[in-house]
Amino acid sequence: MFYASWILPLFNRLIPLPEGELRTAIEEYSRKAGFQLNNIFVMDGSKRSAKANAFFSGLGKKKKIVLFDTLIQKHTTAELLAVLAHETGHYQLKHTRTGLALSLFQTGLMFFLLSFFLGNKDLALALGATEPSFHLNILAFGILYSPVSNVMSIFMNRISRKHEFEADAFAGKTNDAGQLIAALKKLSADNLSNLTPHPAYAYVHYSHPPLLERLKALQSI
Repeated sequence: MFYASWILPLFNRLIPLPEGELRTAIEEYSRKAGFQLNNIFVMDGSKRSAKANAFFSGLGKKKKIVLFDTLIQKHTTAELLAVLAHETGHYQLKHTRTGLALSLFQTGLMFFLLSFFLGNKDLALALGATEPSFHLNILAFGILYSPVSNVMSIFMNRISRKHEFEADAFAGKTNDAGQLIAALKKLSADNLSNLTPHPAYAYVHYSHPPLLERLKALQSI
């Protein structure tokens, strides 16, 4: 809720997107898609990385779109609009709320399990201590929770990939699938993405579907 207003300006410079073709196109699409905007900013992402990106931040009527300056430099207005249509899809399809709920559940589960470990005297003794130790219990929890965390990560990544496909479909249907394809190709080249990862590796580690799978899905729209 406060990221773009309070936290991000501590590390990056945000300036309002000037009036012009891009801002007009974004505002017109937002009205058409029912996405209420508070403001549109350009961020100096180029001072740390050549990667291009965009995101929105906020809840309710205080939503802000932030464009990396690298994204504006490397993409046409139509491609930028397609990327923002994808981000709008995440909001309109309730992916933001789902992600927040899942994150709260994951954090709650971690602390629930931690509560059992902190008061367990046997854990510290199993690690070689002669008496109960809070610090060794924390260490034991980190070791034993690691496989649980890995399983949860696989589950979260699977949902995230599903959401990416859905947001792509939303952008393709409400804007232009061809422009999103062009934008994704440029983003993939700029970010040096692996086009053909092993399916098992992608299933375990990727939060976004591999590019070729996304393009295939978009071409079917």
